[in-house]
Amino acid sequence: MITMINEAKDYILSKSHLKPSIGLILGSGLGSLADELSNSVNIPYDEIPHFAKSGAIGHANELVIGELNGKIVVAMKGRFHYYEGFSLEEVTFPVRVMKALGVEQIIVTNACGAVNTSFKPGDLMLINDHINLVSNNPLIGPNNDQLGTRFPDLSDAYSKELRALAAKVAAEKGIQLKNGVYAWWTGPAYETPAEIRMIRILGADAVGMSTVPEVIVAVHGGMKVLGISCLTNMACGILDQSLNHQEVIEVAALVKDKFLTLVKSVVEKM
Repeated sequence: MITMINEAKDYILSKSHLKPSIGLILGSGLGSLADELSNSVNIPYDEIPHFAKSGAIGHANELVIGELNGKIVVAMKGRFHYYEGFSLEEVTFPVRVMKALGVEQIIVTNACGAVNTSFKPGDLMLINDHINLVSNNPLIGPNNDQLGTRFPDLSDAYSKELRALAAKVAAEKGIQLKNGVYAWWTGPAYETPAEIRMIRILGADAVGMSTVPEVIVAVHGGMKVLGISCLTNMACGILDQSLNHQEVIEVAALVKDKFLTLVKSVVEKM
């Protein structure tokens, strides 16, 4: 694993002299933030050693390194999903590479469904905790102490410090932020109405098909995490309507400006 990480890191550094300290993982329909970077270099995933390539709609499959509001950042313009058949090691490999590049703080974003009936499509939610509903974990297997401790503490997986910063920035910019628990569902099928009722009883406010494995690995590597969800639809059974991924992309596009304003301002103050 260490060799693979270093091979990917060395290739990326051969394309850009910038040394990022902040990482961004951009979910479905949210990749336009990477276009905001200046002095940037775009590296296709299929050129980077050991990187996978997502087939998900709304994911551009590029790693972008550049400057954003005075900070050097590395952004994943699209991510890998467990439901695509990738192993969790493949899903989280870019997080390991970000850490090797020097990233200490990471913003993980996603587009997901609202389980909390007081939320609505178009809301942005700060993730304050998560529930792993998938019978797997990216840290299963032999532990490499060079990458992190065997038993990482997830009690502050979503950094209280970064959440407070994001809340302060949102208030200054007049952006309403929800707070809630994110549940990780394998996908690719959406949840049934009965499953959504179960997820609500368990204490989740939103549900999606990503984020949790990346956050676990980021915490394992000693990185501070900020999680932001774009709520693109009400989860199955709440409204009398069918679900489709095109709606996810369309709603994400509608809240793009609000999302960009929030993340860019948070990055500036990190």
